[in-house]
Amino acid sequence: MEDELEDRVLHQTYISFMKVLSRFTSSIAFDTPAGYLWKMVRLYLLRSEVLVVTLGIIIFFMYLQTIGLWSRTLLSRLSQALSPINAVQRMKLMEGSETDKQSWELKGESSAAYAIKGRRMHMEDKFIISENINSTGVSLFAIFDGHGGEFAANYAKDHLIQNLYNKVVELNAFKDGKLVTTPLKESQDEVKSEENHVIEKKSSFRKSASTADDTSKKEITDPQLLAQLSKARPIITREVRPVKPVKNIAIPLSSYIDKGKINYGKLLTDEVLAADRLLVEAAKRSMNVAGTTALIAVLEDNNLIVANVGDSRGVMCDSRGNAIPLSFDHKPQQVREQKRIEAAGGYIAFNGVWRVAGILATSRAMGDYPLKDKNFVIADPDILTFNLEDHRPMFLVLASDGLWDTFTNEEAIKFIKERLDEPDYGAKSLTLQAYYRGSVDNITVLIINFLNSKFSTSSIMKNDFE
Repeated sequence: MEDELEDRVLHQTYISFMKVLSRFTSSIAFDTPAGYLWKMVRLYLLRSEVLVVTLGIIIFFMYLQTIGLWSRTLLSRLSQALSPINAVQRMKLMEGSETDKQSWELKGESSAAYAIKGRRMHMEDKFIISENINSTGVSLFAIFDGHGGEFAANYAKDHLIQNLYNKVVELNAFKDGKLVTTPLKESQDEVKSEENHVIEKKSSFRKSASTADDTSKKEITDPQLLAQLSKARPIITREVRPVKPVKNIAIPLSSYIDKGKINYGKLLTDEVLAADRLLVEAAKRSMNVAGTTALIAVLEDNNLIVANVGDSRGVMCDSRGNAIPLSFDHKPQQVREQKRIEAAGGYIAFNGVWRVAGILATSRAMGDYPLKDKNFVIADPDILTFNLEDHRPMFLVLASDGLWDTFTNEEAIKFIKERLDEPDYGAKSLTLQAYYRGSVDNITVLIINFLNSKFSTSSIMKNDFE
């Protein structure tokens, strides 16, 4: 009994001591703002009912997120299961009309290209692979990214490339002192025969219209572009002012020969500007406001010459795996371009991205005659020349801006470097990866592989979808 009594006395003494200590610390702690805040938290936020409600809300939002992810996954799987083709196969050419197509692919001896319509209503990208033109040892590659319709890109692909092809044949014969008889007809016959070879191989590549002039008869113009032009009046107008047709002045072949070598930089500049003048005249006749970028690469021996108009882009992977830019985008917000536009009386405005007169997201292009008439947009190409002995490249990547919207130069080089052993050198994989990353534009990727290169033996002229 005595032990039990002592325990009770000690217990009561301990409780009394703790109560006094608690009152003492409380009186000190809550004299400060932090102490008062803690008291409020303890009285209101740490109550059991508040904690239960908060936990319930967190669990509810986690549930919604999980359900959303699960439903998207389920719907994706159901659509794939119910569809006769899967997501990758859907990107391949579909049987039917031109508008049904989803993807285009082409394989050369040492190059390959893959293109998809992607999330756009129409395919406006065009590409060219022409290895070892007429056994001259010169190879030509090009990407045209159209906007406002297919007219300008088709015109550049059909006319500019044909003219370059002819000039390469003529200049090589002239340089070697050989007499060229009716070179234009011979070159056209050769191109057509090779085009027929491609058509037979993939008949679904056949165009709905055979020439750009035929295309001009049925205008295909982006309604959004027309709406932007209407907003820009009276500064920009679609109306065609009467102008005298520009006559093309014949340039002697000797002007392109410098110390026994062909000056491809001058050739590309002259041909792009000449084609643009003719394109603008053809567009005015049908009031077609379409335009196109142009990225053209010429390869001869160890020399690489790249001409760029717009925001398609080329990148080289050198022997050490570094990304070397082959071109630089023409964007309205660049200081050089903005000064030029403002000097011409124009302006740039932000409409999702910086645009010339609030309309066009690239400051240089072929076509676009309403902006070309004001000199707000020009077609002058930037020319970069590379000695491949200095870089010893593994491969080149040429692509429309649909790729560069989701990939940096370095990311694209790293991606292709790991996939060069694929049949198309990774062109298809890179194109589809850009699509899966969310690119909303047409996407075209062209890979030129220098490992085990066969450029010297290839003699087939090929292009995208004939």
